[in-house]
Amino acid sequence: MWSLCSHLLPAHVRDLMNGAIGAARTSNRIGSLLVPRSVLRVFLKGLVLTLAAVGVALPQKPAPPAPRIAETPKPELARLAGKWELQFFHDKDDSTFQILDLKFASAQRGVAIGEIVGRSKSKPAALVTSSGGAKWDYVELKESPRSLFFLDETHGWMVTEKGIWTTQEAGRNWTKLAALKNILRVHFTSPSRGWAIGALKSVYETSDGGKHWTKLEDAAKPAGNPEYTAYRSIAFATAKAGIIAGASRPPRRTDSPFPDWMEPESQRFRRQWPALTILLQTVDGGEHWRADSMSMFGTVTHLSLADDLRGLALIEFFDSFDFPSEVHLLNLATGANALAFRRKDRAVTDVALAPHGPAYLAAIEPPGSMPHSPVPGKLKMLRSEDMRLWQEMDVDYRATATRAILAIAGPEQVWVATDTGMILKLAR
Repeated sequence: MWSLCSHLLPAHVRDLMNGAIGAARTSNRIGSLLVPRSVLRVFLKGLVLTLAAVGVALPQKPAPPAPRIAETPKPELARLAGKWELQFFHDKDDSTFQILDLKFASAQRGVAIGEIVGRSKSKPAALVTSSGGAKWDYVELKESPRSLFFLDETHGWMVTEKGIWTTQEAGRNWTKLAALKNILRVHFTSPSRGWAIGALKSVYETSDGGKHWTKLEDAAKPAGNPEYTAYRSIAFATAKAGIIAGASRPPRRTDSPFPDWMEPESQRFRRQWPALTILLQTVDGGEHWRADSMSMFGTVTHLSLADDLRGLALIEFFDSFDFPSEVHLLNLATGANALAFRRKDRAVTDVALAPHGPAYLAAIEPPGSMPHSPVPGKLKMLRSEDMRLWQEMDVDYRATATRAILAIAGPEQVWVATDTGMILKLAR
């Protein structure tokens, strides 16, 4: 049985490895991938692995074009599934509001953070609501924000470019806890126990709510130059079982200093290269972490795990590839996994699982041939009960974005924010 690592392999790579195990009895090569013989022996014995070490050498030459693989079925438009109605829009002539994260501590209290970008300068700001989004108030922030995490209405944390802050008033007031740099996200399993993850191979842990932090040594063990390695996603299914996902992606000699939209022709020929994906897993509430790594196409950008042991993993492809993204369904109880969603015309930017309820995807319809264009595309929202058949829902016609973020407080209490300054809520 595949390890939990295999959940995060793109489907065509996983199929290649599955089909080649028999041929690998006398060779440690699977296609163009180099796999340790010890791992192959474990596969062949049929042992159940939990985050087994799957180390794959990066190719020295550009990867060949990915094989043509099928899309998942086109989602049906389901008007009866609900409509996403616009609750907030920063509709100003002299500025835009780039929302970077959105969280709801309860069905009534929510917080959005980002940057208000003016003609000559920008300033960090938050939006807060105590009415389920019916009314939003601006709150000034002292540092540029990156992400949010809430346990409940009285326990919330914010990551900024210069540190970690906390709130006990659902985002209306913030107090700085620590001056940690290079942090991207935090996750807490109790008011005192938490972790901070970020760039330079950084993972920290705290036992006092974030006042003091110590480095997690297990995070430095996997291969990969810290300068090019970042942990980007952390999620817990229960208070004991959690996963941290990251990647090491050294620059290529052929990389351009200019963004893709400035050189669209070169982007077409810059094929996706494998990156070293790193996974840290705990089954004892963070007392011990097991570190493993593997080479795979794409980057794991979001994990969503539910306490019923279901999970969703979002893999995004930022260079030329057959698809802009893939979503994989994880069954943490049995180790089974399946491709849940991939479409060429839908660039998924966030995933969310409702506790014992449906799954939601926030996606962008690319406005042209580039899946990650700076030009905003139409916001598309999808819903599924079984993570195989998806329904596309009605969305306010004004909603456009290059990225969108989901926030969920219950099976039918779901919001989405865009980097163009909009917040929408699912209405029945």
